[in-house]
Amino acid sequence: MVTPREPLAHRLQGFGASIFAEMTALAVSTGAINLGQGFPDYDGPRDVLDEAIRNVAEGNNQYPPGIGVPALREAIAHHQKRFWNLSYDPDSEVLVTMGATEALAGALLGILNTNDEVVVFEPLFDTYAGCVALAGAHLSPVTLQPQSDGRYGFDADQLRNVITPNTRMILLNSPHNPTGMVFTRDELQLVADIAIEHNLIVVSDEVYEHLTFDSAVHIPIATLPGMYERTITISSGGKSFNTTGWKIGWACAPAALLNATRMAKQLFTFAGGTPFQSAIAVGLQLPDAYFEQLAADLQRKRDMLLPALRDAGLQPITPEGTYFITADIRERFPHGDSMQFCRALPAQCGVVAIPGGVLYDPRHSEEGKHIVRFAFCKQDDTIKEASQRLRSWA
Repeated sequence: MVTPREPLAHRLQGFGASIFAEMTALAVSTGAINLGQGFPDYDGPRDVLDEAIRNVAEGNNQYPPGIGVPALREAIAHHQKRFWNLSYDPDSEVLVTMGATEALAGALLGILNTNDEVVVFEPLFDTYAGCVALAGAHLSPVTLQPQSDGRYGFDADQLRNVITPNTRMILLNSPHNPTGMVFTRDELQLVADIAIEHNLIVVSDEVYEHLTFDSAVHIPIATLPGMYERTITISSGGKSFNTTGWKIGWACAPAALLNATRMAKQLFTFAGGTPFQSAIAVGLQLPDAYFEQLAADLQRKRDMLLPALRDAGLQPITPEGTYFITADIRERFPHGDSMQFCRALPAQCGVVAIPGGVLYDPRHSEEGKHIVRFAFCKQDDTIKEASQRLRSWA
């Protein structure tokens, strides 16, 4: 009998099952609190939920236009102007997608050619590496490192040195998952200068745009001089309205860049989420006070979990934004093996985290071997119980 060929495409060799699935399964089997996966365990604003319910009840349940319902495209364009002073034509420069992930996949698969290189800051959201591989392109990672000032940063020379004649794109994520770093204007200007000098496209993942803390300020890179015309800005409603399961995202860019994204995106789902698109349009028009309170509540949740991690003998790096805290385990666990740590933690402590090493390029996995990520986008009672378990475990 002839053995069938290996069915997995060569481009996906080396990509295993998602670590998030493994850790979520551990949470279920042990009854542990899941601080691994970044989803809120509480609902979003009532106005947004009610709009979705109304649309479903009124029969607005069939395919929307491929580029998104007009009300949402107009709301996205207005949001970009209102918050970031960026102007986009809702008919030719705004594309609604099934989550930010589909927008990212559309941009990467629609623009990259075989053997192109993509500069990315690691640790990184795992979808980036997979989509770059599917495009037949290659990652050129720049490593974010904890700095003496208590935040993450990167080496400017390392960024300059990864650029080659094959570099096609810089994939930026700010506020950054998983580190919680919010790129400063100076850091963004360095990225912009390199993009302009080498005529690169920038894909900017800004799904945490409204989730910044303390004095950190989100600055879309498209607002910097010379960057609007070469930037695809991506975001979604999941993080801003606690509706991660709705998968309503979008991309904004000059028409030629958006068209390249759309050409690939239309081959995936074509379009979907009709009642949810209308609901997210309502959310984007909520008053400033909503977005301010959203960030303030998350900052408060962050500040509940941070001292518990310290009391447990870990060394957290205070995030400037997002849903996540990263922590160095080496003070308590000199072996520094975050995978071993995270597989043992649910049974020993009753809390689930994500090992950082899997969020780095395999060539640099040692950089994140000792790092773990905790999500704090949970109800206060959830965080209090997780904090109590961490302190008891200590």
